[in-house]
Amino acid sequence: MKVMLRTNAAGKLLVYVAKKDLEEEVIAQRQEDNTQRLTLSNGWELSISGLSEPITTPQTVEARKLN
Repeated sequence: MKVMLRTNAAGKLLVYVAKKDLEEEVIAQRQEDNTQRLTLSNGWELSISGLSEPITTPQTVEARKLN
């Protein structure tokens, strides 16, 4: 699914999923090989391949929901 990554005024990373009209804060992230795993405040885990470190925002990326 396509998601948009952005940073809020407090400097926190946010994920917006347009098809769900959902915007959640990233509460944890970890690197696994070439993939970032992001845990959102609603409990979702997303896997995103090919993100550069540090993450530049705003950007739209393809993500896969893990749970």
